[in-house]
Amino acid sequence: MTAKVLKSVGSLYTVCNDNNEIVTCKLKVKLRLKDFDSTNPIAVGDNIEYEWDEVAGHGLITDVLPRHNYIVRKSVNLSKQKQILASNIDLAFLIVTPLYPRTSTGFIDRFIATAEAYHITPVLVFNKADLFEGDGELLVEEYFKIYKPLDYKCIVASAINGKGIEEIKTLMHNKTSLFAGHSGVGKTTLIN
Repeated sequence: MTAKVLKSVGSLYTVCNDNNEIVTCKLKVKLRLKDFDSTNPIAVGDNIEYEWDEVAGHGLITDVLPRHNYIVRKSVNLSKQKQILASNIDLAFLIVTPLYPRTSTGFIDRFIATAEAYHITPVLVFNKADLFEGDGELLVEEYFKIYKPLDYKCIVASAINGKGIEEIKTLMHNKTSLFAGHSGVGKTTLIN
């Protein structure tokens, strides 16, 4: 049966199969022995094939289907290998905050360059709009002056007051989306 990987924790993979059932899977031993060029042979977003193991009570992943794109980073421990962060992505939402913590334009530029290199549409979400008064508001205006003329989608959002949430949901509809950003910018709060 085929499925899409939704979550990866250690050696366990949560997948959603063609029947919209959520199933827990592990890697089949022969698949683990394949010659992978990354530290993780399976990433969130991968389309996989699995078989059900009645005795173990979970699925066994037998194959990873070809990816149409992915985002990687250099592996910390194994410098010659890469870590696949996610695959088969339609949209990459970069959660940006002008303050608490501040996201620099250099970080935004690197993210956009990476997304573009892997043929993924980047979307900039300026989160914590409820805290933008004063200096934060001016900084967001500056960011908009930089990125809007370059045709990057920019959204002002706040999980506290709901600003921008419907626009994000509309963009995400029937898409595989990645949320990225510094620690503390509100990724989890927005997702929840």
